Amino acid sequence: MFTGLISDVGEVLSVSQQGDLRARIGCRYDPEGIALGASIACDGICLTVVGAGGEPRPWFEVEISAETVARTNLGEGGWRVGRRVNLERALRVGDELGGHIVSGHVDGVGRVVETRDEGDSTRFTIEAPAELARFIAPKGSVALDGTSLTVNEVEGARFGVNLIPHTKAVTTWGERRAGDPVNIEVDTMARYVARLREMS
Repeated sequence: MFTGLISDVGEVLSVSQQGDLRARIGCRYDPEGIALGASIACDGICLTVVGAGGEPRPWFEVEISAETVARTNLGEGGWRVGRRVNLERALRVGDELGGHIVSGHVDGVGRVVETRDEGDSTRFTIEAPAELARFIAPKGSVALDGTSLTVNEVEGARFGVNLIPHTKAVTTWGERRAGDPVNIEVDTMARYVARLREMS
């Protein structure tokens, strides 16, 4: 379980195909504090740590199944060496819940269709897959590439989010451009509300 508050931006150091895809990600986390089997959200994808070390810089390794590649933006160009990745450690009992409850299970891949500066902030317009659009509501929450964001407006399958300078500085959102694919996880509460409506 995660909150959508990014705690580090990692860098893909290596990628190899060993049955499943295996990636090594450089980070600022203390490798002594990364247990094998721990969960770390990488661009919003909950992945299991299979190795960690500290030389020449802190890093951890994850294995990524073909199913995960197919359902996330990994399937659109994948992770290349040098790519920067939003990271979040799993929520611990007693941690502050500052974003919203995020599972790390990506629901689909959207696409940035427009960016527009508004003062120091940037408005991003995202197009979601049609099957996810009904779960996205104005003033609701959505996780995009692992980042907890508030939906500003919705028009059909497109919706807008606003990124303040701090968020752009501590995540990869300062690098996002029109055309980029983004991982979408819809709010769990919205999913349950939609399901209840179907049953009533």
